[in-house]
Parts: sequence; C-alpha cells; structure tokens
Amino acid sequence: MSHELKGHLAGLMRAALEEVFPDQRDSEVFLERPKLAQHGDFSCNLAMRLARPLSRAPRELARLLIAAIPESPFIEKTEIAGAGFINFYLLPAARLEVLREILAEKDDYGRSDAGAKKTLQIEFVSANPTGPLHVGHGRGAAYGASLANVMTFAGWDVTREYYVNDAGRQMDILAVSVWLRYLSLFDEGEPLTAVFPPNAYQGDYVIDMAKQIKAEYGGEFTRPAADVTADLPPPPPPGCADDAAKEMREARLDALIARAKTLLGDTWGVIHHHALTTQLAECRNDLEEFGVFHEVWFSEKALYDSGLVARCVGRLEKAGHVYEKDGAKWFRSTAFGDEKDRVVVRENGVYTYFASDIAYHLNKFERGFDRIVDVWGADHHGYIPRVKGAVAALGLDAEKLEIALVQFAVLYRDGKKVSMSTRSGEFVSLRTLREEVGNDACRFFYILRKSDQHLDFDLDLARSQTNENPVYYIQYAHARLCSVLAQWEGDAAALDFADLSRLEHPLELVLASRLSEFPEIVEAAAKELAPHAVAFYLKELAADFHSYYNAERILVDDPALKIARLALAASVRQVVRNGLKILGVSCPESM
Repeated sequence: MSHELKGHLAGLMRAALEEVFPDQRDSEVFLERPKLAQHGDFSCNLAMRLARPLSRAPRELARLLIAAIPESPFIEKTEIAGAGFINFYLLPAARLEVLREILAEKDDYGRSDAGAKKTLQIEFVSANPTGPLHVGHGRGAAYGASLANVMTFAGWDVTREYYVNDAGRQMDILAVSVWLRYLSLFDEGEPLTAVFPPNAYQGDYVIDMAKQIKAEYGGEFTRPAADVTADLPPPPPPGCADDAAKEMREARLDALIARAKTLLGDTWGVIHHHALTTQLAECRNDLEEFGVFHEVWFSEKALYDSGLVARCVGRLEKAGHVYEKDGAKWFRSTAFGDEKDRVVVRENGVYTYFASDIAYHLNKFERGFDRIVDVWGADHHGYIPRVKGAVAALGLDAEKLEIALVQFAVLYRDGKKVSMSTRSGEFVSLRTLREEVGNDACRFFYILRKSDQHLDFDLDLARSQTNENPVYYIQYAHARLCSVLAQWEGDAAALDFADLSRLEHPLELVLASRLSEFPEIVEAAAKELAPHAVAFYLKELAADFHSYYNAERILVDDPALKIARLALAASVRQVVRNGLKILGVSCPESM
C-alpha cells in the first residue's frame, strides 16, 4: 500500500507539473518520508529543483503546483514547508489501510521484486581456516548473512559463498605448527617446544589437533629432533630491530616448513589435510550455530588443480597487462588506479595469492552471476583497485563487482580492549562470545552500525535486560504483543474484518505510518547494501509500540475498538517478526 500511495502521489505531482509547467514535464518527481511526523507523510522537493531552470522562487512554484494537484481520496491536506518543500498529509483511512495489507501478506509483507530474480553471489567471512573464528570474523558473518537475507527479501536470487584459502602459506604454517606440537608429544631428550616459532600458531587448538593425529597414527610422523632443527636460520638476536627481527623469524618459519615437507615426503599431506579439514569443520559448525549458512564452499586449491590460475595469468599476458621484471611477472595494476604494480608470479615460478584471487573472480564471472558482492575487512580497502582492475583487464564488466567493507568489531571486557590474534592464541572466539551474550545479541549488535564504521562491542549492554539494550527492547515488544493476542483468545480471522476507522488515537496513526515504511526500508537497505537500516527501523517501531502500549489499553470493553486495536497489534507483531528474521534474530513469545 505504501508503494501504491507513493506512486499515486507521484502521479498527482506529474499531473500538476504537466498543467502548470508543461515544458518541464520530463522532470523527475521524487517523494520521500519526512524525518519529523509534523512534516506530513510524504514530501516532494520538485518546486526547489525547478527554481533554477525557471528562475523563480521555489515557494512560489510550490503554490502553483499545489493549486494544480488533482483531487485525491487519500490526501487530507498539502502544505508548503521550508524553502519550498511540498508536504502531503494523508487521511487516517489511507494510513490505516496498510494493516489489511500486512494481515493478508503475513510473512511476505515487505518483500518486493526489485531484484527481478536476477542472480547475486555474496561471498563473505572467507577467513583462513587456520584457527577458530574470532569476534572480528563475527561481524562479517552477521553482516553477510543479514545482507543476503535483505537481498532475498528484495527479490534477488542469492548464492552465499565462502572462499576457502586452502592452498597458501598460512595453511602450511598451521600444518607445521601442528606437526611440531605432535613431535613434542613424543620428545624425551631434546624438547622441540624450545624451537617452536613465536610466529607459528600458538593456540590450544593446535595441541588438540596434534593429539588427534597421535591417537590415530601413533608415531608414524615422528622424526629425530636433530633432523628437524639442523641448520635452521638463526632466530633474531636480542635487541634486533623490529623489521629485521620479523624478517628473520619468517625466514626461520619458512625453513621449518621446507624441512617438514622434506622429512615427511608424501605424508606431509596427511598433516596438512587433517589441520585443514578439522579447522574448516569447526568454522562451518560455528557459523551454522550462529545461524549463518553458505550454499557454496569454494576451494582455492581447485583453481590450481583446474589450471584456471595459469589460464588467467596467460590471458592477462596475452592482453598486454603483464610484464616481466627481476625474474617475476607483474600485473600493470597502476593502469587501473592502483598505487603500484603487483606481482602475479614470483621469481621462483610460484603464483601469488593475488594471482589466485584474480582467477577466483574470473570463475565467478564465468558462472554467470548478474551481480557479485565481496564482503571484505576494511583493512583490505587498498585491495579494491587492483582486483577491479584485474577484472577489467580480463575484459569483464567490473561494475558487476561490488565490494562491501566491514570494520572489525572491537570487543571490550571490563573496560579493556581484548587482543584477537589467531597466531598468538590470544583471541576471543566467536563461540565464546555467543556463549556469553547469546546469538541474538551477537547478530543484532554486530549490525547496529553501518558496516564500514568502527564498532565497539559493549558486553555489559548486550547482556543486560533493560530498555537500553536494543535487541531486548525489540524482543520485549514482540513478547508483549504475543501476550496481548494470547489473552484475547479470539479467532485471528476476525481481525481481517476489523473496523479500522475506530483507530483514532494519534499513536495508532503513528504506528500505522511506521508499518507502511517497512517495504521501503527493505528496498533501500538492499539498494545500499545496508542491513543496519532494518535494525534502526525495528528500534523505532518498538519505541512507537511501547509508547502506545503504555498510553492505551488494547483489550478494551468496546468490541469493535478492541478488534481494531488487536488488528494493529497483530500487524506490528508481524512486521517485527519479518524484520528480525532478516537480521537472524529470534522472536521469543515470552520474556
């Protein structure tokens, strides 16, 4: 109904424009909802936009347009506001008609066909499977899942995808970390814990995997400690400069990985596979318990196995976008707005991560999606021009690829910031956070701000059962609504025939207007890739309802008024449910 009303009002404005200024008939008519209720139900800025081409005062133009607006059964009055806005005030009956729409459409209220069932791939989370998901990953998970739900609600055919980085150095580091811990379980003479690299993965989960391998394979992968540690590059000496120390530690770690592959031969793959599959299963389980699901888990290794990485680089070379320098192959990223060119093949012949990332995006385009959205951490901002540039260099439409940036949430416990490094092991896992504050608070708090804005996660607030906790406040509204409807014990079908003209209280009309905004909120959230707009809307709807509930009785003695108010209550409950479902938050019926 809100879309129909908006279209109706736009049609009236176009008719007025045609009559008063026919030479401006092609001007677009925009209608929006004013921020303040006293400014009406809809506002139009047409007079202000015509002022310059017509060289006349906007308020004068607004008066002429209003005088030419045809009669309408929905409009109570029109007014000129500010510099020349035309504000429309709807009749109560027009505002309240949305209740019938909600009661008829139920779970589908707010859906649209804006996406026209075009295909959309959203790739999100995609954390290296090198350890448990931490609270930083949680925000990307909540955002991506909510965004996918919003886009589905707005009519897109959505595929949710996780890109598994199973072919790079980080997985080698995890595998060697597990192997060293495994060797320590057998060590009696020369403790290998003394040479365990500080830049390897440190968490207890690494020791757990080592114990699992020992339980299954016994000592099959043991090797003499002397063979493991012989001729390794030295660790950085005390007082070594930070950059030099980091370089020495990384060189030592790479030497350990090379040593492990040499000593283990083909059996290195067993360690690597166990580490990968164990952590990937943990990750998948964590996400599913969080209400986050992916239809596709795409393997980076599959890009190499299929030859797509080589084919992709070859295609760029043939197009003249790759050149050789210092024995390496470089992509001319600067030609596409990047700050410097990027290596795609190192001097040792090994493809870079960037090369496989280009190939992955080529694969996405080859699968034929109409639209592609990557959800990245905000620290990857500089990666955007090189990836979009590579897509363009491949002769593909880079406009189809959109990047949504997510700032990592920062967790505060007892007023102190908590470190979340997966290598050091000093992280708070997503699972721990969920156990502490619950899934609902996690999902809601993670998207309370626009995704690219900084977010401090307030644990005390998330745990509280007060009106200051937004998710509690919204769920409490739903529980109140359920309680009222349960007390009534009537036939829900009677609500379809409610005499809505009995709803005359100003707060009832405010609620009806708020409910009519929901389809527009969903459509705007989809257009802007901004599911936080749904969270904001639900907070406002809950506040409107609590104000009404505290001011008026719903189960009054007057039968007709009671049914009308129950129809309003059922409509509010339905929209709260639809909104929370998009956000992945539950709707408790009692609290």
